[in-house]
Amino acid sequence: MNALKRYRTLFVCIGNSCRSPMAEAIANARHGDVMDAFSAGLGPAPIVQALTFSCLRETGVELDPEKRPQQLTKADWASADLIVNMSGHGVLSVIPEYTGDILIWEIPDPIGRPMAVYRTARDLIDQQVDALANALRSGTRLPGL
Repeated sequence: MNALKRYRTLFVCIGNSCRSPMAEAIANARHGDVMDAFSAGLGPAPIVQALTFSCLRETGVELDPEKRPQQLTKADWASADLIVNMSGHGVLSVIPEYTGDILIWEIPDPIGRPMAVYRTARDLIDQQVDALANALRSGTRLPGL
């Protein structure tokens, strides 16, 4: 049996406090066979929101309790096989030399909202990460490209 390629997958949102850490945790917990996921933000928040941790925990996914929001750097995007932009903002202007694949996912930002909004975001992210992982496993065209 051939080993699957593990795609270094960078999830990017604005604050790296809610959406992108959720995607990182879900991808690494459930799809580590095809993704080596990490995350960063365009303007990192001071902390990862407590509701991010708790809504992930509800589904059995643990995010490292030491996780801190990270600034998107050239080293991050230069090492990525694939970038998933979750912010709806112009990531391309920040990474003009990036030549890999960029997916754009429309995931509403739950920051400052009640747990129900975090759960909705988590569930959308979970579905999108599953679809991405399945596409990577099968070698089919990536959703959104």
